[in-house]
Amino acid sequence: MPELVRLVGVSRSTLFRWIRAGHFPPPLVLGPRASGWLEREVQEWVGGRPRELRGPRGEAGRGKAR
Repeated sequence: MPELVRLVGVSRSTLFRWIRAGHFPPPLVLGPRASGWLEREVQEWVGGRPRELRGPRGEAGRGKAR
């Protein structure tokens, strides 16, 4: 989760809110208390974000529109 939060550039709670709303790929259930995401799906999602929302290094965080 920390790596995903860093890659996407938003908080954990925002990620889960986006998942519930259908705006981010859902996690895969790995066990009773474990879940994860396919790196390919996350990379595709990040790549599909508008550039101004991705940030300077490509993360999908809160970019500033100018």
